[in-house]
Amino acid sequence: MPAPAEPVAPVPALRVLLRVAAVLVFLAGLVLFVFPLRTADWFAWTVVPPMTAVFLGAAYWSSAVLEAAGARSAGWGRARLAVWPVLVFTTLTLGVTLLHLDRFHLGPEPPPLARTAAWAWLVIYAVVPVAMLAAAALQLRAARSPAGPRSRVAPGLPGGLRLLLGGVAAVLGAAGTVLLAVPARAAVLWPWELTPLTGRAVGAWLVGLGVSAALAGAAGAAPVSYTDLRTHAKNIPISAAVILLQKKVRPSAT
Repeated sequence: MPAPAEPVAPVPALRVLLRVAAVLVFLAGLVLFVFPLRTADWFAWTVVPPMTAVFLGAAYWSSAVLEAAGARSAGWGRARLAVWPVLVFTTLTLGVTLLHLDRFHLGPEPPPLARTAAWAWLVIYAVVPVAMLAAAALQLRAARSPAGPRSRVAPGLPGGLRLLLGGVAAVLGAAGTVLLAVPARAAVLWPWELTPLTGRAVGAWLVGLGVSAALAGAAGAAPVSYTDLRTHAKNIPISAAVILLQKKVRPSAT
C-alpha cells in the first residue's frame, strides 16, 4: 500500500504575516475588551454601547489565538483555518469601514491617539487582504511544486463532528450575512443595541468565524488535528459567553 502524500508546509511569508496579524488583533482586543469605555479616546471609532466593544475585543483575542496557531502549523491544511477566514474578515471589514468612513476618527477633532488608531486601522485593513492574498498565492504555488516544503499527515475528523461544524458554519454565516446586509432589522434580535456600523462589524466577525468552522468541517479534504480544532473552537465560546452574560441587561446605545 503506498504511503499517503505529505501535505505542503506553510511558506515563510505566510507564517510571518500570520504572526504580525496575531499581534495586531491582540492589541485591538486589548483596547476593546479591557477599556470598552475609552474607545472615543483610544480606538479607531467610538464603539457604543460598551458591550459591543467587549464582544469585538473577545473576537479579536480569539482571532489572535487562531492566527498564532496558524503561524505554527506544520501543514497548509491546518494553516488555512486561519488564512481564509482572515482574508474574508479583513475584506468585509474594509468594506464596512469605507461604508461608514464618517464614523471613524480621521479628522482633526478626535484625540491624537484615536486619530492615529483610525489611520492605522484604515491602512491595516487596506493592506492585509492584499498581503494575505499574495501569501496564499505563494502557498498554493508551493503546493503545486514537488520541491515544496512538506509536513506530516494528520488524521481527519469523524463524520459527525464535521457535520456539526458544517451546521455551526451555516448558522454563523447566515447571521453574519443578515447583519451585514440589513443591520438595523437584524439588530432587533441581538441581545443588546447595535448601530449600523457595529452591526456590520459584528456581522463581519460572524461570517469570518463561519468560514473557519466550514474549513474545519472539511477536514476530509485537508486533515486537521484535534489540537488545532480545539484552538479553532476558542473563537466561539468566548463571544458566546459574552452574549449570555448580557441577556440580563440590555444597555442602550448613546
